[in-house]
Amino acid sequence: MSAQAPSAVILVRAERFVPNPATAADNAFQAEAPVDQPDELTSARALAEMDLLADALRGVGVRVHVFADPDHTRPDSVFPNNWLSTHAGGSVAVYPMYASNRRHERRADVLEMLKSEYRVQTIVDYSGLEPDGIFLEGTGAMVLDHVSRVAYTARSHRADTHVLERFCTDFGYEPMAFDAVDSAGVPVYHTNVIGCVGTEVALFALEMIPDEQRREEVRERLSVNGRQVVELTEAQVREFAGNAVELCGRTPQGRRRYVMAMSERARRSLRPDQVAAIEESCEIVAVDIPTIELAGGSVRCMIAGVHLDRRPASGHELTEAVEAINEDAPATADGQDVAMAEVGA
Repeated sequence: MSAQAPSAVILVRAERFVPNPATAADNAFQAEAPVDQPDELTSARALAEMDLLADALRGVGVRVHVFADPDHTRPDSVFPNNWLSTHAGGSVAVYPMYASNRRHERRADVLEMLKSEYRVQTIVDYSGLEPDGIFLEGTGAMVLDHVSRVAYTARSHRADTHVLERFCTDFGYEPMAFDAVDSAGVPVYHTNVIGCVGTEVALFALEMIPDEQRREEVRERLSVNGRQVVELTEAQVREFAGNAVELCGRTPQGRRRYVMAMSERARRSLRPDQVAAIEESCEIVAVDIPTIELAGGSVRCMIAGVHLDRRPASGHELTEAVEAINEDAPATADGQDVAMAEVGA
């Protein structure tokens, strides 16, 4: 298993999706749905986009766990990476969330699935910091280099540096905090909109770090092990080019393949030389998700990577997986998604 690129992911199929009014004030990437478009149509279009992403990831051999969410009070539940992260060695982190209507996105059934399907040794829950107004919104607030053990973090009220240092102490990362702003001086609300880190390539909008010394320190740290840094512009960031994630899939022959998942909008914003640099180590998998991007997040935000060792499947579970596939059951429930991945991996 790759240290940086997980081979399994968690997606949440939010049946009642709308851009969250509680996060609009500080998310400069968020937009309103068309005024003449009913919420039911917005939700239906978003559901189709979620399914498109799940199918695209399965198509390149990534194991996909999908959790349905019919709750209309959780408009941002499609973005589970903000409340959950997993780590090699069996550790799971649960995070404090800034918007009060996002705090009940945390789900016991997701944690129970991880414990049953993977080797989980400990769960560290930071959500108790919310009453103190202290927040760290997971791998939205942090872009984690799992190889060099660095947590790149743009300071904001969604990324408190005190809890960042606490996370880094608990999980063995080096905190690298910096200020990041757009050309109007507006702070970046989540680090993962300006950059992502892969095994051999990183995409990062270094120009949005105004402190020149800190900018060069980030550049050096990203490239210290020979990783190629593809520098993004602010205009590309606004097209969600930084909101990508490297995953590890499998070819039909069972060989490992690295993919960079991003939106089609993000892919279109990249120059040919940037695409070529990414494709030296990763296959780009681009999915069109314009409805979901209205909420101010893109493909990376939709994915909670699973960096845990799997438990061995029993013979009974494998038989059930084969039967589920033979019955051609719709792959919307988590158990069905796991079953399909069991045989296809």
